[in-house]
Amino acid sequence: MERHPRATETPKFQMTDQSPIPIIVGTRGSELALVQAIATETALAAAFPEREILRKVIKTTGDRRTDVSLSQVAKSEGTFDKGVFIKEIEEALDNGLIDIAVHSLKDLPTTLEDRFMLAAVLERAPVRDVLVMRKPGGLAALPVGARIGTGSVRRARQMEWLRPDVVVSDLRGNVPTRLRKLADDGIYDAILLAEAGLLRLGYISANDADEEISGIPGLFATRLAEAEFFPAAGQGAIGLEVRAGDAPSRVYAESIGHQPSWLRITAEREFLRLLDGGCHTPVGVYSSISGHQIFLKARVFPDAGGTPKSGEATGTDPVTLALELFNSLS
Repeated sequence: MERHPRATETPKFQMTDQSPIPIIVGTRGSELALVQAIATETALAAAFPEREILRKVIKTTGDRRTDVSLSQVAKSEGTFDKGVFIKEIEEALDNGLIDIAVHSLKDLPTTLEDRFMLAAVLERAPVRDVLVMRKPGGLAALPVGARIGTGSVRRARQMEWLRPDVVVSDLRGNVPTRLRKLADDGIYDAILLAEAGLLRLGYISANDADEEISGIPGLFATRLAEAEFFPAAGQGAIGLEVRAGDAPSRVYAESIGHQPSWLRITAEREFLRLLDGGCHTPVGVYSSISGHQIFLKARVFPDAGGTPKSGEATGTDPVTLALELFNSLS
């Protein structure tokens, strides 16, 4: 997202062009990324039925390098945060090969280069993290010494803080791969995944009860409440990135955006910006919205782990609210 909040005025672009030029959507090729691309394409097709919607699948550095942790990939590639999942997509956007880049928003660095902008987000899915293990019960059911797999530093630090008696190990791969590793390899006792991804891929249903993972007998999902296990900024949101000067593409993206979700992710990402943090920073932050009021809470962990700073704030303007949350940390 751009360093400063999005301007409220609409670009001066009138939707009168009836030419057959298609809208080209760019995405990673993972199963989850394709589901998110389909959701975007479906919304665009409904909003602009006269336009052809095309998809370009792009393989990113993060997709190619699954042999080491994300932090090591970023370091070796000279890329910050989880920019390892967007570098090649942004290059395609910059070169005009695609019009709208579709991202899991939590993978998008907090501050984008000036020539790009986050134009909109689709309606947000559930934001919780899920503990997947061989029996239901959640954090309390983990035995002492249990090995927990995750590729997220935030999840790792939070798990180590809540359950210092377990062992957290790095785990890479897409959602199906991680689930199969838990089921088949015997290395991990449990893994941590985002509820949104499991839901979009059909592994869990839209309820709050512990349940068996669909299609993989013997694995159970327990949703971890936001107030217990803080999610990542932007988790559960599908972000639509465009070229900053591309007014038509911005109109396309904004036309299918969800304003309440936009307000929430703006507050969360602005808080990260104030921390000078990004997708790889061990920060848990979540929001809720009721009427005009936005509620924002955060935990900021030391890089080496340990007790986090925490804070909370309530307000109506997401940028001001993020600053209040930042100032409340203690």
